[in-house]
Amino acid sequence: MQERCSALSGGNQQKVVIARVFSENPDVIIVAQPTRGVDVGAMEYIHHRLLDLRDSGKSILLISADLDEVRSLSDRLAVIYGGRIVAEGKPDTWSDMEIGLLMTGGSLAPEKEGTA
Repeated sequence: MQERCSALSGGNQQKVVIARVFSENPDVIIVAQPTRGVDVGAMEYIHHRLLDLRDSGKSILLISADLDEVRSLSDRLAVIYGGRIVAEGKPDTWSDMEIGLLMTGGSLAPEKEGTA
């Protein structure tokens, strides 16, 4: 199986990995860049499946640099820089620019620092 998967495109390899995670039905799911390199149809399927799993009580840790994906799939958002959580809250707490600033080690204006 490994040899056959290695012959697939990166997007199709990603689909195989995600399908395997979904088929195992774990209580906790950790996914990093789950839609990277996949087509739009597969992306929509993965997003819907993750939301269905969340709604059924599964815990999901999503790691992604795609802020639209993070915002649409997350109940809570943590920004990590230098191995530490530098901000945590609801996805709509900060603008994309503020999240980018936090991701690169910057700090926010004083009125937002209480949430960071």
